[in-house]
Amino acid sequence: MRPQIKSVVLLVLSILALAIVAAKVEAQYQQQGPPQVIAIKAGKLIDPEKGTTETNQIIVVRGKEIEAVGPKVPIPADAKIIDLSKSSVLPGLFDAHTHLCMTVMRERDGGNYYFTTLLDPTPYRAIEGVANARDMLAAGFTTVRDVGNSGNYADTALREAIERGLVPGPTMVNAGRIIAPYGGQFHLQPEKPELATPEYAFADTRDEMLKAIRENIHYGATVIKIVVDDQKYIYSVDDIKFMVAEAHRDGLKLAAHCWTQAGAHNAAEAGVDSIEHGQMMTNDDLQLAKKNHVVLVGTDFTESAARESGFPELHAVFVDRLKRAYQIGVTMAFGTDVIWTLPGETRGTLAAEYVDSWTEADVPAKDTLQAMTINAARLLGVDHDRGAIKAGLAADIIATPENPLENIQAVRNVSFVMKDGRVFKSE
Repeated sequence: MRPQIKSVVLLVLSILALAIVAAKVEAQYQQQGPPQVIAIKAGKLIDPEKGTTETNQIIVVRGKEIEAVGPKVPIPADAKIIDLSKSSVLPGLFDAHTHLCMTVMRERDGGNYYFTTLLDPTPYRAIEGVANARDMLAAGFTTVRDVGNSGNYADTALREAIERGLVPGPTMVNAGRIIAPYGGQFHLQPEKPELATPEYAFADTRDEMLKAIRENIHYGATVIKIVVDDQKYIYSVDDIKFMVAEAHRDGLKLAAHCWTQAGAHNAAEAGVDSIEHGQMMTNDDLQLAKKNHVVLVGTDFTESAARESGFPELHAVFVDRLKRAYQIGVTMAFGTDVIWTLPGETRGTLAAEYVDSWTEADVPAKDTLQAMTINAARLLGVDHDRGAIKAGLAADIIATPENPLENIQAVRNVSFVMKDGRVFKSE
């Protein structure tokens, strides 16, 4: 058997095996017959957008969608009843900055994900994505935006596998190959310049930028991600405006990785859809982002996240910028940038831990919850489908023992997960 065919066979068999043994899966993703009807008795129903709590509500789910919500909604005779009368029920959570198809192994990679990209081939990273997607869903994240670092389009393969019901996971918006100035986020050697591909698509001229965007779309990207500033030469405002216009013309949004103040300023002035990280932004930069309706996905590192990322000093920097962004009124969406493992934790539990930074920055629970739901849904362009518990929207529903409007830490203890009307996790 040819090596390429063997790799594909191994990938397919491994994905199928993971799907079969996934813990606590209570419904098959490929259903036969008429749509299942479920009635959820919600003791407390949370509306993150309004910041309100209604008691003793009924949510009727038919197939993948919410059919009706209210205190006196009749329960259909054929409905399966799920009793969450002692729980707080709310829309599924969003993580707008993930890398599901990458996991840095500290002992092997020394914390440097350049080594990770060299050692983990795309088929393995797709399988890794299956495991991470499963764990994100189990933690209550029903929608994610995956912003690259996935080899040769492993993220597209993962998204399509989830959409086809082959494996359980969140709804995905994926970036494909990250577009960047020469070198991307790595320092290359002239003898082996190809070692940054296929992780990045280098684009320094307008023709290269156009080609990189169109290649990404052709190979299944549903958002465009650029790196503005990880080299001494950075994208100019006009460069970024050009790529924003092309992405929008093709119906996609553009996310901009900005690690420096200069990069974030250029991205804010260019009017990108979102700035990723942006920890060095000044108040003037934040005001500019607000003026140009740029969403900040701050990936606000907790102490442990900063340590594992190799930048322990950045925790305080992130929290300070988060506090200032909130005070200025910048629209923010929750995102994490988790690419590591810790004993006893999953990709999902590590992501949920990031609410600690929001608490430390004195962001009220209501606003944090909005960043984790409706704000992120609007940024990802899926708010017409999901992000709230309303009739006609997808039945992405989670439950927690406590009310997250009173204690945001409740989102770290999700006890029930429904995704597109199918129960993935229950008490």
